[in-house]
Amino acid sequence: MSLDATTILNAVVGHALASGYFEQVNGHEPLSPPTTGVTAAVWTEEIGPARGTSGLDSTSARLALFVRLYMPMAQLPSDAIDPNMMAAIDALFTAYSGDFELGGLVREVDLLGSYGAPLSGRAGYLKTSGVDYRVFTITLPLVVNDLWEQVS
Repeated sequence: MSLDATTILNAVVGHALASGYFEQVNGHEPLSPPTTGVTAAVWTEEIGPARGTSGLDSTSARLALFVRLYMPMAQLPSDAIDPNMMAAIDALFTAYSGDFELGGLVREVDLLGSYGAPLSGRAGYLKTSGVDYRVFTITLPLVVNDLWEQVS
């Protein structure tokens, strides 16, 4: 078996877009800033063995994705920026905490960090092309079963 990163990334992008909270969802870290509303981007952050979950002759993987939400700080009312972002985050975390297997592409979300850093998010600010953004970066750790064959 091999890692089908494109299909997994596209599935996470499609899931976020189908949530109805985002005006746009990119499958990469954007180089140009989003203009209005809450937008999101998904890209690969880290990959490695999911220690303690691999089979006898294969290695399962922990694939961590970043899902970053963006909202321009110049939007009014300013007091609505964080509530709008938190509504989208709540919808994503609810899905990620449920039966989130992307149609069988992954075994599970490593919610509590059994194989590495858990599902989490961090708020912050980002300046891109002279524009200030409120961002929230989610670490989405996915476990993919029996990805690499072990040959001795």
